[in-house]
Amino acid sequence: MIERPSDKKQEFKKLFKKRCFQFSLSVISLEQNTIIKQSTRIIINQLIRAAASIGANVVEGGNSTSRREFINFFQIALKSSAETVYWLMLFKESNSQLSDKIDPLICECTEIKKMLSTIILNTKNYSK
Repeated sequence: MIERPSDKKQEFKKLFKKRCFQFSLSVISLEQNTIIKQSTRIIINQLIRAAASIGANVVEGGNSTSRREFINFFQIALKSSAETVYWLMLFKESNSQLSDKIDPLICECTEIKKMLSTIILNTKNYSK
């Protein structure tokens, strides 16, 4: 059976959504498995909101009715990924003993951010 480009595209979309979802779960797990001081409660709450926003906007963008709407949702997801990296770094600096748990999350979010940027650029270039 010959795999068509549209099949690969559909598989990529499915895997990317799943990756964003798993990332959100990993951030939630970090909070659930860590003793959080009151002083860092605000940081972790913002972190969870930003991380969950990435996947939520990817899913919404995937259901867009226009290319412009798709790009807008993915740009929001890109901004949320940048915000998530910020909150992860702030959380790491205030809880240095958690570096081994936070560093992989920073790496994963950075990878997701790069993928979002590429998707946005490719979509914009395709529409020209």
